[in-house]
Amino acid sequence: MQTSILIVSKNRKSELEYTLNILAQIIDFSENEVLVFLDGCIDNSKILEEKFCWVGWFSSEKSIGASAARHQLYPKAKGQFLIGFDDDAHPLQSDFITRTLTVFKRYPTVGIVAFQEIKGVFGSDQEALSQVNSITEEYLTNEFIGCGFAIRKDVYKATNGFPVWIDIYGEESCVAIEVLSKGFDIMYSNKIKVNHRVDREERKLMGQNYFRFGKQLKNTTYYYLVYYPFPVVKILKLYWHNFIKYALSDIKCFKIFFNVIFEVLLNIRKILKYRKPISETIINKIQYLLALKY
Repeated sequence: MQTSILIVSKNRKSELEYTLNILAQIIDFSENEVLVFLDGCIDNSKILEEKFCWVGWFSSEKSIGASAARHQLYPKAKGQFLIGFDDDAHPLQSDFITRTLTVFKRYPTVGIVAFQEIKGVFGSDQEALSQVNSITEEYLTNEFIGCGFAIRKDVYKATNGFPVWIDIYGEESCVAIEVLSKGFDIMYSNKIKVNHRVDREERKLMGQNYFRFGKQLKNTTYYYLVYYPFPVVKILKLYWHNFIKYALSDIKCFKIFFNVIFEVLLNIRKILKYRKPISETIINKIQYLLALKY
């Protein structure tokens, strides 16, 4: 098997169906597979199993979170290269697999290829592509985003995989730092483009920004506790920044801020069981690598 395309979905049946319909038109199933994990879906997403019988389906009755779902799904892949998409994201080029493998072949030390994310809801793929510069851009970075990326299977297996101690938001950073610590690189390439079909205004109205604020604050704290040799200073700076910038200016953020502190204190002993500090050399390398373009 050449590649495995892996998707985790939770209660977004229509978005998942849209993505699978696109993949059905461009995937050669003699060399590639598609696996989907339904994370505690209660919106009849399971009826898609009958329509898309070429998909390898997996599920959990109760939601376990996107990161834990990926942790379960990725070891089931048979491909030499693992390509991850969100359920509301799809590739904008029919030859995206060939483009991805070309990058890996050109750069043997690259463990992860980060795709270019084009965020928004568009009338067509051509409209989405028109939003970005066509000039080729590739550079080493310290991060990738889960809506569109690829990782060598042997590199993924060399890490602890997606963490089970994070539910959603921040799990990519954990895989990224472990890949870098194993001596591999992360390459951003805008030769592979993915449309992340996110309606920002709609999400804002649904309160997604508050949800993300709390999750990212908590999970970044856990990230420092697990991977940094001396995490206290980083955590204090994290909390001071978020208190000044968000908690003091928004009552909801204020409440979320202190709820996160309480939750972290409650779970700190459990999180410290996963503690495996990365060397200062890798920490410094991360700081000097170019940031990923969003």
